[in-house]
Amino acid sequence: MPQHGRLGSIRGLVIRIGSILLVGALIGFGYWLWSAHQPVNSSERFTIDPGEGVSTVARKLVDENIISEPYSFVLWSYQRGYTRSLKAGEYRIEPRTTLIRLLDKFFRGDVISYSITFVEGWTFREYLTELAGHTKLRQTVQGKPDIDIMSELGYTDLHPEGRFFPDTYRFTAGMSDIDILRKAFDQMESTLDHEWENRDKNNQLKSREEALILASIIEKETGKPEERGMISGVFHNRLKINMRLQTDPTVIYGLGDKFSGNLKRSHLKQDTPYNTYTRYGLPPTPIANPGAEAIRAALNPAETKALYFVARGDGSHKFSETLAEHNTAVAQFQLGRNKTPTHSNSNNE
Repeated sequence: MPQHGRLGSIRGLVIRIGSILLVGALIGFGYWLWSAHQPVNSSERFTIDPGEGVSTVARKLVDENIISEPYSFVLWSYQRGYTRSLKAGEYRIEPRTTLIRLLDKFFRGDVISYSITFVEGWTFREYLTELAGHTKLRQTVQGKPDIDIMSELGYTDLHPEGRFFPDTYRFTAGMSDIDILRKAFDQMESTLDHEWENRDKNNQLKSREEALILASIIEKETGKPEERGMISGVFHNRLKINMRLQTDPTVIYGLGDKFSGNLKRSHLKQDTPYNTYTRYGLPPTPIANPGAEAIRAALNPAETKALYFVARGDGSHKFSETLAEHNTAVAQFQLGRNKTPTHSNSNNE
């Protein structure tokens, strides 16, 4: 074959191969552009673990049948500058989510969030029980002494009761129970600071600590928001004249595990640091975790001359200014139902 014939054949082959490669590249590029806007398969839960790179995430997406091949995901990650920015966590992938939107979700860290709710009036023990029931929380405090838990928060010498604001807190998988407690602690401190700054300066409380203690008692005494101010007013009146508070929730708290749910007269005579029937003034610590309304009521008592109140049996209370009025109310609302008189019932003052 002449030399120029061989060269022509080679040139033609090169052109054909180049054309094939060009067409392949164009097809590949077109597929890459097309893939960005195609919906991936939905998933209720996809997890990116800490430290996982783009290639690992891409393989996991393929393994879980969310995407069909890993290359488009990896290439688009590089194109958008996300290769070092995919956030660890749990994700919910909704139907019709495109590959680009999926990458954006991973970049933003738009992870599944969970919630935990602490109720007004719960004790610290009840908080810990609620925390232990959330499987998405990393458990670190269960079984630890209170002093160790408070030490992790930086307050070794502080009693935990009453220190954690009752509210709903959001968290993501992998967060720890101590993270939630820290949020609740900080929220209580912030709330207490705000209410202390806006307090009635003529109230009987000398410190934020006393405000928290009284607020916890008010929280346990009534579930009716409209009564909190009056309950506070009664306790302030008693503190002013050095009259024992005689409030059942403190007695119950002092009994601890010995309390079986039925408060008896013998319990009222059983002296503990929290028995306000046998001791004067406020108990040594809060007895529960109060909400903002109870704290506000403790620092802004209603103006009243009442020194007594007794439960009516419907969640509300009858307030009285004199012992004679109170004894009549006790006979009407408590003794007639064969119950131990409750709630600041004083027959000895």
